Amino acid sequence: MARSGTSDTATVEANLIRQARQGDAAAWEMLVRQHQAAAFRLGYLLLRTPAEAEDVAQEAFVRAFLALDKFDETRPFRPWLLQITRNVAKNRLRSLSRYWAMVKRWWQEEETAVEATAVSQDESAQLWQAVQQLRPKAQEVVYLRYFLELSEAETAEALDVPAGTVKSRLHRALQQLKGVIEADFVELKEVIE
Repeated sequence: MARSGTSDTATVEANLIRQARQGDAAAWEMLVRQHQAAAFRLGYLLLRTPAEAEDVAQEAFVRAFLALDKFDETRPFRPWLLQITRNVAKNRLRSLSRYWAMVKRWWQEEETAVEATAVSQDESAQLWQAVQQLRPKAQEVVYLRYFLELSEAETAEALDVPAGTVKSRLHRALQQLKGVIEADFVELKEVIE
């Protein structure tokens, strides 16, 4: 299926949303299937554990369903859902006990390499580690724009900020990432250039 934001996809999504609002469970299931991977991946990128990411994605879908009547169907569904996912994940991170439990589990688990087509698994893991050294807001914008491949407009909507803010955050995040790579991941510098 085409990426969220194209006219065909927008029409199909608008129809599915209308049907789901009228109680059509199959329409809602179709929306969930189309967007569950993105919601899970964002949850995982922010929380770094599969179990927490799954919980966040499920909670985001429940909240989205409950707020479906408020959703503006002229807009793309995915950025709206990812904004909800991001908010649910941030709420989880605010809980100090859960945060420390997550950090403990994360350190105990093997590091997961980021899927990337142009670099090896080792280089992907190093890039993943480099991105993790960025500030949380910088990580979020990089995850949404590059890992989840959202457009700048979709990223802005998911973060609930103006498009210009996304551009400036991306610029600062990439400058910061360049510095991290030059300082701590010199071997990546050759791959990226």
